[in-house]
Amino acid sequence: MEVGQKVRVCRIRDRVNGDIAQKLGQVGTIHGYKMTDGSGVGVRVTFEDRFQTWFFEDELEPVQ
Repeated sequence: MEVGQKVRVCRIRDRVNGDIAQKLGQVGTIHGYKMTDGSGVGVRVTFEDRFQTWFFEDELEPVQ
């Protein structure tokens, strides 16, 4: 996954608040990366409403 790529949130691993849960199925753009608890890298995603959060790579799928 690369910065600038469009992705769809296809699943959410953990319990999250309502704002993030509403992003399931929505498309956003990757704008960076985030180090997680030391065992992986998260992907920072921005949505059309300017909401930004991060996801694990396996929670996202590329959009053509």
